[in-house]
Amino acid sequence: MAATSKSSTPEETRLDEHLDAPSTTAPGDGPADTTDPDERASSATPDKGAAARAGHGTVNAVVPLPKRKTAAARQGKDRTETYSAIRPDGSEVTVERNIETGESSVKGG
Repeated sequence: MAATSKSSTPEETRLDEHLDAPSTTAPGDGPADTTDPDERASSATPDKGAAARAGHGTVNAVVPLPKRKTAAARQGKDRTETYSAIRPDGSEVTVERNIETGESSVKGG
């Protein structure tokens, strides 16, 4: 069995730092895809000339941004709103929506 090289197809897709060659992606992923949910991308000016001289038909044009800082845990009680709504059958119900989480519940009717 042949040894795999560093340029072989990766199992996961991460954003590449280089701008003079195509990005390396796992099968089924696109050039700016990433399997890291915390990774963010930014457009960048690629070095098309260097890529063409190296024989590449495409070039990477996105780079990873620094990781976001984790937000501090929110303190205090969740904010909610309550309002009346009419069901399709005409009955009135009370809807309560948690503004922090987006969760809604229907009471009555």
